[in-house]
Amino acid sequence: MANTNLKYTPSSTSNRIKWTWSAWVKLSKVGADQNLFTAYDSSSSYTEIQIGDTGVFSFTNKGGGKLETNRKFRDVNSWYNFVVVWDSGNSTAGNRMRLYVNGVEETSFATDTNPSSGTTSIMNFSSRPFYIGSWGQSSKYFDGSMSHIHFADGQAYAPTVFGSTDSTTGAWKINTSPSVTYGTNGFFLLKNDNSVTDRSGEGNNFTVDTGSITPTEDCPDNVFCTLNPLYQGDPARELVYSNGNGTIKGSASNWQPSGSTLAVPPKTGKWYWEFSQFVSTQMFMGIMAEDSNIDQNLPYQAAGLITYFYAGRLTVDASETESYFTAISAQTDVIGVALDMTAGTYGQVQFYRNGSATGSPVALTNNFANRFVMPFAMVNGSSRKISINTGNGYFGSTAVSSAGTNASGVGIFEHNVPSGFTAISTKGFNI
Repeated sequence: MANTNLKYTPSSTSNRIKWTWSAWVKLSKVGADQNLFTAYDSSSSYTEIQIGDTGVFSFTNKGGGKLETNRKFRDVNSWYNFVVVWDSGNSTAGNRMRLYVNGVEETSFATDTNPSSGTTSIMNFSSRPFYIGSWGQSSKYFDGSMSHIHFADGQAYAPTVFGSTDSTTGAWKINTSPSVTYGTNGFFLLKNDNSVTDRSGEGNNFTVDTGSITPTEDCPDNVFCTLNPLYQGDPARELVYSNGNGTIKGSASNWQPSGSTLAVPPKTGKWYWEFSQFVSTQMFMGIMAEDSNIDQNLPYQAAGLITYFYAGRLTVDASETESYFTAISAQTDVIGVALDMTAGTYGQVQFYRNGSATGSPVALTNNFANRFVMPFAMVNGSSRKISINTGNGYFGSTAVSSAGTNASGVGIFEHNVPSGFTAISTKGFNI
């Protein structure tokens, strides 16, 4: 949702003393203020729910009342369920503003200012718009994904309305159809799609105010691997991540690598993903061992790497073979990667170009022994860009043109997934 926000303007004033907001949120970055939900009157009169530039979770009512956590939320792989309750009429001052994360109430705050009894919020104030994903119309944009956004006008709900603890895994899981009284200005948005139609029955439909919404297979029940903005090389050569961390772009005339958010265990499973939407030619893609040292090295200078260079070169650890693969000839070419961790001694990887195998399978070396393995990409210079599809069905913001067959049923890919292979995702790990 980078540079995207949604908007709805209440036509009448309703309950400004009590309401509950809940959403499932996946961050794509930290380092900038990102507003999840805002009711805006003016720069000095607003109510906002925000992830701050350091990762703190805050809830501010400019007319009185603020909570800001000591804990920082920087995980760009997992989904969080954030629940915020405003109940300024509560007789207990400490219960007038409450924050919950994955079913647990936050109690440690850097700022803990309780509102006076009966303090009104800007939420539910007639003609003051609600914004999802920004502060007002043009700043503090949220960068990430949201799902199952609920706003209950006139209710102070516990987080157990919106989620519950899985009896097997102990993880906090989504309640897909909770029993909620939404009230006059309440709404339920983004239920398993990118529609801004209100599913609460109240008819409070939003509009896309700026930008656009891209649907994703990634959801609280199935988290897909992405490239990892927390994987830092030399800060002077930092990559620019976008499209839910599915795209990397160089920011300087130097090589800069990216690992991924999920890795597969040694000697376990068969995994598939794809690269495409190439901009320019200076890029490598392939696999990396979890502890490969590539900070200051090109792929053909580092161990624990097997990559496909744009021009068709194979690199394995510190050696290279020219013209091993078919060279990439168009930005829309698709390079598939099929990683079989069960083959041979340490596993093997087969590369594909536009659905056809290119080159022979490449055996993983002893530099991969007993190590987790992950997708890898590397670009050189500010004009270079590459996108990965690990099953979300998109390269950057472009949907696959004609989804291939996938027997595992996990993920959407451009080409047919080889038999027995699946996506690197939490559901893929449990097949």
